[in-house]
Amino acid sequence: MSKMRDVRMRGFAERADVEEVERFLERSVRPLPAEPVPVGESPGRVLAADVFAEVDIPGFPRAAMDGYAVCGEDTFGASGYDPLSLEVIGEALPGHGFRGKLGTGQAVRVMTGAPVPDGADAVVMAEVCEERDGRVEVSEPVAPRKNVGAVAEDIRRGEVVLRTGRRLRPQDAGVLASLGMAVVSCVRRPRVQLVITGDELLPVGSRPEGCRIVDSNSVMLSALVARDGGEILPFEILPDRVQVIRQALERKEADVVLVSGGSSVGKEDHAPPLVAELGSLDFHGVAMRPSSPAGCGRIDGRIVFLLPGNPVSCLCAYEFFAGPSIRALGGRSRAWPHRRVRVPLVRKIASAIGRTDYVRVVIEDGRAAPVAISGASILSSTVRASGAVIVPRELEGMPEGAEVEVLLYDDELPLGEAS
Repeated sequence: MSKMRDVRMRGFAERADVEEVERFLERSVRPLPAEPVPVGESPGRVLAADVFAEVDIPGFPRAAMDGYAVCGEDTFGASGYDPLSLEVIGEALPGHGFRGKLGTGQAVRVMTGAPVPDGADAVVMAEVCEERDGRVEVSEPVAPRKNVGAVAEDIRRGEVVLRTGRRLRPQDAGVLASLGMAVVSCVRRPRVQLVITGDELLPVGSRPEGCRIVDSNSVMLSALVARDGGEILPFEILPDRVQVIRQALERKEADVVLVSGGSSVGKEDHAPPLVAELGSLDFHGVAMRPSSPAGCGRIDGRIVFLLPGNPVSCLCAYEFFAGPSIRALGGRSRAWPHRRVRVPLVRKIASAIGRTDYVRVVIEDGRAAPVAISGASILSSTVRASGAVIVPRELEGMPEGAEVEVLLYDDELPLGEAS
């Protein structure tokens, strides 16, 4: 149990540096255990063990194009003026090979992917052949092994096909399927519990009314968790009642708990003291803008993140602390999964030494301009923005014209914003 000063209605006596919290989380988080995953569901998952090939791919010599399987030497000397004639003794189709052996002066009609018959060592393409009356005239020679996929040409039995820690792509799943695998060992997806609190919140789909607002953080957090490979557990909006929030924090199904709202210094902010009571409140209050009331702790092995209720603060705290931890639990890289571009600033960004700033910017005509630098509750600023610039705590801002790195919200810039 941790004994920490109750900051409700008093404020923070001091705030931790962003880097201090990040180092703590990096030390505290390790990948989850492995689980079997059906190959068809494996793209996006992270391999928990090396994959070795138990078969050769292909396992038989196969035709690389439509044509005729022949002994290459039988075609030497063939030309358009003096074609060579071979006896057609059968046909080979994908999945249905020719049952027999090719002799001198013979050919077998063959389709792409079909097994090359015994006795043949090349495939002459159909475009230089003309078949009539059980014979085929070949007007172009073909060298032995030409147009034939050799055994193990793609993958050899016993070789490492995919390494531990690889985030599987669709083509990787295709390779696993070609090896005859039904399941593959992957790092378990982190289970994430949302604790959304606030008497003022209405469920998604409601219309704002009076002094009540619609919960938007759960929608945003659910999408961010899905992006980072986590799985959201069922949840509901909770009232600002100590016992209700305590019961939510005592649930044991999750690997990560995201508390949205009730985590600052207000009278109804019950989550921080509850985390300290039930486990350890390792950090509360961070020298950053926005998200200064953010924090994190641990309860029975579960990592708990205190995310401010203000939407931009919630997004910022998630990106700095919760997102990297969820990715690490699932075996992914802690690095932010944003595409990055470097562009000059249209106007300066003001900051303060000792504080890390998350500044929303819009990119127009190849330059970045800050958007709504203040206002942690203005979620629409992130919609207008192209991405964010991180101002490290060592800097007192960034001057006009300085080249900055922008973490893009989109995989590509919308039309009209590209440089």
